[in-house]
Amino acid sequence: MKLTGTFLDEISHDIPHQNWGIKEWDTDFQHMKRMGIDTVILIRCGYKNWLTYPSEVLQQEEGAYEPPVDLVRLFLDLSEKHGMAFYFGLYDSGKYWWAQGDFQREVALNLRVIDEVWERYGSSPVFKGWYICQEVSRKTAGIIDLYRQLGLHCKKVSGGLPTLISPYIDGQKAIMASEAELTKTDAVSLQEHEAEWDEIFAGIREAVDIVAFQDGHVDYHQLADYFAVNKRLADRHGLRCWTNAESFDRDMPIKFLPIKWEKLRLKLEAARAAGLEKAITFEFSHFMSPQSAYPQAGHLYNRYQEYRNEH
Repeated sequence: MKLTGTFLDEISHDIPHQNWGIKEWDTDFQHMKRMGIDTVILIRCGYKNWLTYPSEVLQQEEGAYEPPVDLVRLFLDLSEKHGMAFYFGLYDSGKYWWAQGDFQREVALNLRVIDEVWERYGSSPVFKGWYICQEVSRKTAGIIDLYRQLGLHCKKVSGGLPTLISPYIDGQKAIMASEAELTKTDAVSLQEHEAEWDEIFAGIREAVDIVAFQDGHVDYHQLADYFAVNKRLADRHGLRCWTNAESFDRDMPIKFLPIKWEKLRLKLEAARAAGLEKAITFEFSHFMSPQSAYPQAGHLYNRYQEYRNEH
């Protein structure tokens, strides 16, 4: 199972910024290409007041700060230069849908962002899809409507380009980054997970094309069972089933460091055995890149390249 896609985590709230410019990003895309990456996914175009592009909508409506560089344009240009498909990640307010439960306000804001983005960047030949960035693990109130409304609008304005979601499993390692613990006792059961996502998929099947569950929230011996359920549900409802192979370690008290290669390999092999279509990762630049701020990321890159060449 090869990693052929990665998120671009330029707007984050729990991972340190690397302060890269055009030169460093270009170098990173070269490293990605050498590793076999053909798809890059902007994790989100904005979070709270921080933006990747100068959005008039978000500056006016949310008081967001104007960024010094249009990173969306940069990533599109680099994707074209290095022969990659680009998926655009929507806006996460960090408050309306998550903290306040106001899903409809989150939707209304994003509908305007989608229109603005497509008008600005839709002519790029490498703009190949959309990422709906609101991540959930359960049938949270309103999430079906949120996914459905945003997915349908993305497809409508772009002539049917595919939409992607990357939910997580409410497993024993589903802990907030701000919490000191590494595990919890009130994890979802396999049966509960299957029942809730069966209902979610039934409600979003015309609006969402691809699901890539994050693989880091359950223990390693549980992966086969959850992968099998995810694949079965996706097939039942006509969704393509990828895996989001997390390249950071959730088992360490320091959040977050590059994962031990043995663990990443185990997860990739479990995804292969389950017949998942494509493996993407969160995320290359911090946790696998030879120029990452974490020296061990470059070693992970080397171990992965050895594995890739062996297979």
